[in-house]
Amino acid sequence: MRTAFKLYELAWEAALPLLRRNRRLAEGFDQRVLARPLPCADVWIQAASAGEAYLAWSLAGELLSSANPPDVLLTSTTRQGLDILVQAADAMRDSSPKARVTTAYFPFDRPSSMQRALAQVRPRVLVLLEAEIWPALLRAARLAGTRILIINGRLRATSLRHYRLLPGFWRELAPDHVAAISAADAARFRRLFPGCPVEVMHNIKFDCIETDPGPAGRPNPLRSLPAPGTGFLVLGSIRRDEEQDTARLMRAVLAQHPNTLIGLFPRHMHRLAAWQRRLDRLGPPWRLRSQVTAPLAGPAVVLWDVFGELKQAYALAAAAFVGGSLKPLGGQNFLEAMVCGVKPVMGPFWDHFHWVGAEVVTRGLVRMVPDWPSAARRLAADLADPPPREAVRSEALAYIRRRRGGSRLASRVIRHYLDQTPGPRRVPRRPPAQ
Repeated sequence: MRTAFKLYELAWEAALPLLRRNRRLAEGFDQRVLARPLPCADVWIQAASAGEAYLAWSLAGELLSSANPPDVLLTSTTRQGLDILVQAADAMRDSSPKARVTTAYFPFDRPSSMQRALAQVRPRVLVLLEAEIWPALLRAARLAGTRILIINGRLRATSLRHYRLLPGFWRELAPDHVAAISAADAARFRRLFPGCPVEVMHNIKFDCIETDPGPAGRPNPLRSLPAPGTGFLVLGSIRRDEEQDTARLMRAVLAQHPNTLIGLFPRHMHRLAAWQRRLDRLGPPWRLRSQVTAPLAGPAVVLWDVFGELKQAYALAAAAFVGGSLKPLGGQNFLEAMVCGVKPVMGPFWDHFHWVGAEVVTRGLVRMVPDWPSAARRLAADLADPPPREAVRSEALAYIRRRRGGSRLASRVIRHYLDQTPGPRRVPRRPPAQ
């Protein structure tokens, strides 16, 4: 073990000059190498990037809502994640004067740096979200007597195979407790960390799903975009690798339902020019969303070049397809369509959203199809006879609400270990300027 960490230290020492030149890592580099010290806190929560940052927001909010809230440090590896954490900290301080929460970039996992980090923060509990397993951090926390928790844990089979190449190494770095998001993940954690208490919890992501369709009493700004009597089909979050199949799907749907307005939402704005050329070849009239000033009747395509309107479009759609799913790209967020009262259609590839549960498919809240021709047929059927919006929305909300509560469970676990590890009440330093 000692030899392994000496080699790990040398590897980081050699890598630091290269990392300093990395544009993504250069921002906050002083914090990453601890040239600027971290603030102290009772609970340190590490969130890798944006997705985990929202989980940290929900979890920290639960912890800080108590009568005697702990001091909390939130860290992230990426700028996007840190921006979310800063926003979260501001919101929590605004809502609760007792909330003492600070934010910082996550330090590099260099053994000597992590020992300094634990000495600076002096956390009683360290919370690692999802799959954040850093060897130097785990070792430093163990040496410091900090309780280590993996919350909302997930561990892929491929990752487990790699970790188990050094089973003794990871056994010595085992956390004090793991709360995993599925029975399968829990079983893999038990194999990686024999003897560690492991339980199954509801995924905190369910607590983060926005179920409000929009501000009460405010009309949908897109309500007049489809002309009366025009069917509205939304193609959401379309990825580059599936653009050709999506174009074929559009042609097939319009052949059956020519009076259809299609809202086309590329996942990335830099694909707009490519879509403009493709739509010129495809044939139906098309307009950029920013240029639409009057209701449109079908056949027509609106190519969305405006951010932030996908949810509002779902709320008007008779049918919807969610991209990232016709090719092995992991899928995109189909829950947004569900809570707007649409039963979305998607392809067979949705690995990144398996945490939602296969029941969304077996219950028909989402229709999974094998290919674009099947998707076209399903969408055409929905345009002819749209599922009842309020009934779909009600069923979707019930599905989500039954699976909420992960933040509360995780908060109870953290408080249990805080109570087991008493320490002095500390006033954290002001958060470093971002």
